[in-house]
Amino acid sequence: MINKLTRYAITLLLLAAAVWIGKTVWDRYMESPWTRDGHIKADIVNISADVAGTVTDVMVRDNQVVQKGDVLFIVDKERYASALAQADAVLAAQKTEQGRRGKEAQRRASLDDSIVSAENRETASYAATSAGAQVRAALAARELAQLNLERTVVRAPVSGYVTNLNVHKGDFAAVGAPKLAIIDSASYYVVGYFEETKLPLLAQGDQAEMTLMSGGILRGHIESIARGITDRDAATGHELLADVNPTFNWVRLAQRIPVRIQIDQQAKDQVLVAGTTCTVVITPRSAPAKAAPAKPAAPATSATTAPKA
Repeated sequence: MINKLTRYAITLLLLAAAVWIGKTVWDRYMESPWTRDGHIKADIVNISADVAGTVTDVMVRDNQVVQKGDVLFIVDKERYASALAQADAVLAAQKTEQGRRGKEAQRRASLDDSIVSAENRETASYAATSAGAQVRAALAARELAQLNLERTVVRAPVSGYVTNLNVHKGDFAAVGAPKLAIIDSASYYVVGYFEETKLPLLAQGDQAEMTLMSGGILRGHIESIARGITDRDAATGHELLADVNPTFNWVRLAQRIPVRIQIDQQAKDQVLVAGTTCTVVITPRSAPAKAAPAKPAAPATSATTAPKA
């Protein structure tokens, strides 16, 4: 009889332990703020030439570390230097013409009315004014030529890593056509895609721990939470009316909301690669406050009174 009771007791203990372990695992995986859908991201700057021409020199290699202001490549510097020299010549000619017209206007203004008519004076004055305007236009053209010459040398706008190098000596660089990208080394961050059911457990400033698939560990805090995602069931029809999907799935999957996490700590030898994945675990600063139950509304009192007997 004792052995039978012992077996029943052990069975009940094992059952209770299994229920407790199951509940703990459920809370850990379903109710705690964590996700395996995390990605390392960084700001990527697309580099293109501001002037068109043939690439004469490429000063960097793919995946090279560059500092802000380093020369990346040079575009047809000789052509734009010649354009600057031409602008200088035009400016000098216009200044000479301005001086000639100005002296002519002064000379006619000093002569007597019997020698030079008022119309000739006005014509000379207008010519001097027009010459001054042409000098200003030539000066603006010269400044533009100087700017184009400076823009033939393409420099790194930020410090970071050259990636997707797609420019070589002899290529033609079109204005605005990206030739390479630089990953800003000071802009790395993590985006964790959390299910919408876990949003009440997240708050700005909560501590986060990110475990990379390579084994490294990063620490940071929640910087911001996205306030909108695309509704895939909402579209616009041909009549500019809402085109709503007529079907509805009974099994609804929780949407994933992007949560931006700023990196505060990382190992000195830790290599971060934009696009790699990681597991994000959030440590809430405090448990989310539960909404107080609504108080029942007070019964309405009737304005009428019962008739007297």
